[in-house]
Amino acid sequence: MPMERIWSYAPGSGRVEGEDLTGCTVVASDGTIGQVDREADHYGLRHLVVDTGVWVFGRSVLVPVGVVESVDPEARKITLACTEAEVKAAPRFRTDSETMDREYLTAVGEYYHGLPPRDTAEA
Repeated sequence: MPMERIWSYAPGSGRVEGEDLTGCTVVASDGTIGQVDREADHYGLRHLVVDTGVWVFGRSVLVPVGVVESVDPEARKITLACTEAEVKAAPRFRTDSETMDREYLTAVGEYYHGLPPRDTAEA
């Protein structure tokens, strides 16, 4: 996948532009990781901030929308093309200001772009 695609929803993901994803459950390939707190698009680097609740000791994680495998608006569920461990190992999200920090977003994008492709994800 080209690097810039990590910041864009895949064409077949089911994402409807303008639809509010806040509160949707976010599921990795091996389990639920949390709920969408918000969606942001700074510098064209579109991403989700996911509140993990107690899963990662009450912290949030930032996930580029390019790892979204599918969006089910009726079930309010977003499925990611990565594992829980891969999400946990991503560059740590500490403060809201990082959603506007180009250097941090670049590091997150490079991390997710470097993950091994999945059979179900577009390579």
